[in-house]
Amino acid sequence: MNRVTSAYSFDVLRRQAQKRLPRMVFDFIDGGAEDEVTRVRNESDFDAFEFVPQPLNGTSTRDLSIELFGHRLELPVLIGPTGLAGMVWPRGEVAAAEAAHDAGTVYVMSHGSTVNIEDLANQSTGQKWFQTFMYRDRGLVKSFAERAKNAGYKALVLTIDNQVLGQRERDLANGFVIPPKPRLRHGFDMIRCLPWLLSMARTPKITMANYVTDERSDILSLGKYVADILDPTMSWRDVDWLRSIWPGPFLLKGVLHPEEARLALEHGVDGLIVSNHGGRQLDGAISSIRALPPIVDLVGGRVPVLIDGGIRRGSDVVKALALGATACLVGRPQLFGLAAGGQAGVSRMLEILKNDIDRVLTLSGWDGIGDLDRRCLSHRGDWRPRGLHGDNGDNASERLFASQDDSVGRDVQAAMPVARSYGLWRNG
Repeated sequence: MNRVTSAYSFDVLRRQAQKRLPRMVFDFIDGGAEDEVTRVRNESDFDAFEFVPQPLNGTSTRDLSIELFGHRLELPVLIGPTGLAGMVWPRGEVAAAEAAHDAGTVYVMSHGSTVNIEDLANQSTGQKWFQTFMYRDRGLVKSFAERAKNAGYKALVLTIDNQVLGQRERDLANGFVIPPKPRLRHGFDMIRCLPWLLSMARTPKITMANYVTDERSDILSLGKYVADILDPTMSWRDVDWLRSIWPGPFLLKGVLHPEEARLALEHGVDGLIVSNHGGRQLDGAISSIRALPPIVDLVGGRVPVLIDGGIRRGSDVVKALALGATACLVGRPQLFGLAAGGQAGVSRMLEILKNDIDRVLTLSGWDGIGDLDRRCLSHRGDWRPRGLHGDNGDNASERLFASQDDSVGRDVQAAMPVARSYGLWRNG
């Protein structure tokens, strides 16, 4: 049994990645913005939810599959977009996409991948989505959408929480740049990670392959170019424009507020991804799992609502689905698996999730994903989504959900009670 196949949890894969990668590279994938409060809460806020099992229901074969945009997925987990995955394993995006296909799920390609749109489509099988930012250079965004369409990508994801780059202080402390340039103080660390160093030396130079032109090809000039064209003026007008040129499913990633979810429906968005960029952008932002329930309630099943951030166990997936998420995305965990063992490591990561989910369903008496709803959960704490086990409709949260505000328009009335009940929107 090799190192990767013996891993029994994400934490083991994380430790294996930490052992194999130089500290500056590991901190790049593991770290968050500033004090990393949001990164930590993305994980810890799952702990406030507790299962209320009914084991005497009995279960036979638990069905973990879901339907998403007309496709049947064998697992309610997608591999989320992570830039520069090829920095932890040679051509890591291809390896991870193949692992996703083997598991019967979707790979979401990052705009910042080390292989380009066409190469990933040609060198890997399975269903793929493409993720982009909105740039001042709208021509670049349009070209990404057209290239993804022509290469057969099934959905387009627009990340909306990237008006400027977050301050990632581990990277600043390590003197991290792309590609990694070891300094004298990094010497021992690099010797310790000789297998990684040799594997990277045998592969093409790391770059953001989708941005390469005759004028720009090295990562330093590309990195500066991308940072310079981030657009703080991005608005719903830009969402409408991108929606108009993309023919397939179109999702927004980075939605945390119910009012933004309401507006997304008005603007023809086909799906929402509740996400705070893994805590890598705005530190102090609400955790994804805490933001999820009011958005689910407002959307009311009209479009799929996915969640990204903090998934570290199959039990986290079950909790998110019980709260109303259609599916979950994993980012850092697939990078840990990739760093530990390439495609085999990502496959093991997904296998761990699948086994965890099945075990939780079995022990709880639920026959599949379709059995999950909020009655499966209880909650410890000072905030509480409606519909949980023991909720008789008489608690303060339920009263707030039922309240109306005559001073605002009918559409906003739909969003405000939901947000207020979670402390997201206060009167006065």
